[in-house]
Amino acid sequence: MAQKVLITGGTGLIGKRLTTLLLKKGYRVAYLTRRPVEIPFVKVYEWDVKNNYIEAGALENTTYLIHLAGAGVADEKWTEERKKEIFSSRTDSIKLIARRLKDLKITPKSFISASGSSYYGEDTGDIQHTEMSPPGKDFLSEVTIEWEKAADTIKAFGVRTVKLRTGIVLSNDGGAVPKMAQPAKFGFGAPLGTGKQWLSWIHIDDLCRLYIESMEKDSWEGAYNAVAFPPATNEDFTKQICKALNKPQWLPNVPSFALRLVFGEMANVVLGSNYVINQRIKDETDFKYDFPDLLEALKDVLSK
Repeated sequence: MAQKVLITGGTGLIGKRLTTLLLKKGYRVAYLTRRPVEIPFVKVYEWDVKNNYIEAGALENTTYLIHLAGAGVADEKWTEERKKEIFSSRTDSIKLIARRLKDLKITPKSFISASGSSYYGEDTGDIQHTEMSPPGKDFLSEVTIEWEKAADTIKAFGVRTVKLRTGIVLSNDGGAVPKMAQPAKFGFGAPLGTGKQWLSWIHIDDLCRLYIESMEKDSWEGAYNAVAFPPATNEDFTKQICKALNKPQWLPNVPSFALRLVFGEMANVVLGSNYVINQRIKDETDFKYDFPDLLEALKDVLSK
């Protein structure tokens, strides 16, 4: 029988593409989801983290476990209530799974958890971060630190655990690229803020391949910066989007104060600078990126 991969957050941007690639490789895919849905070729189980509920049978016969669940960081303004949801959706969910695995005496071969390059801070300027760099001290850093600590509750009872610290995911089905490309399609492309802030990015297919490779290969363990290299400045990112679309870029930068007026504290997501290096992937693995070049990556996603 094919090996079972259980995914939380499988209906999201990354989960849907990852599912397609896993099914092509012959895996059985199952989801833990808050709402009952029917998805072709996927077994769906319900769960309710607030009420400590996981549907019977969800965890049984799980070979690999992938955790993608988490409230979108840039989906809504950061009210105190929203901040609590961003935090708890990432941590309480893992802790619930850990308790159930322990109760049922189930030990998957590996546990792969999403994490974020925000581990190092929302805005760290030109400082270059490898996996050995210390964490930041702002809100998103605190979220990511606790996210990874929660993942270690599963590691604690003998499951090989990998945490993929991800930057901006390039996809035309969601995330930052469609939002940034929309004005550019009409000739209104403009950098945000100073335009000098660094954006660490990765094509969605390369990210999903990283999930699969780290899931399958026993040599992967701990935290990895799941980004391509080098990063790009916001200004260059905007230029490359315009170039990929064969559109001009002629508008001046959108000033930081205007973004903060609209988005409040959440503006840190687009105004912050993060120069992240995929040191462990380069030095310790034989993983090869299909899209190491930003322009080619953007051309690929924007053509779909």
